[in-house]
Amino acid sequence: MKQILLVDGYNVIGAWPELSRLKDYDLESARNMLIEWMAEYQSYTGYQVVVVFDAQYVKGIKRKFKKNNIDVVFTKEDETADEYIERKAIAWKNAKTQIMVATSDYTEQWAIFGQGALRISSRELLFEIQEMSREIDKKIKRIQEEKPKSKLNLDSEVIKQLENWRRGEK
Repeated sequence: MKQILLVDGYNVIGAWPELSRLKDYDLESARNMLIEWMAEYQSYTGYQVVVVFDAQYVKGIKRKFKKNNIDVVFTKEDETADEYIERKAIAWKNAKTQIMVATSDYTEQWAIFGQGALRISSRELLFEIQEMSREIDKKIKRIQEEKPKSKLNLDSEVIKQLENWRRGEK
């Protein structure tokens, strides 16, 4: 079954303490950090992640692009992220696709429930990501303890390329 996570970007940024503080002086960095964390989440869970931002902070026509293998959408000027997410939840819903929406907007959660999608609050998603990070750290530590030390000296560029390949990027 295909699993898609639609993320209300500004709602999540506002709900996560670290991103909320960052957005007050560098909104673009807060967006980029959210996208990086969602790339990790996608890599770990297998969900296809789509992060949606309202056009309120970025004026102009609707934009959609990939960053860190994540679909990023800035809605058109008169469209909210909620409207876009609801529309996509309806359009993508079928017997072979499970839609989950990350938002703490109570009204949006009920609208999504009505469309047959699952919901996860911004706070619950943060807890999942924190738990995922702990699990990854434990696995890395266990692997490092079990495997003999490598005699390969890899420079930072090689390590970066290997990490990109791990994430499915080029």
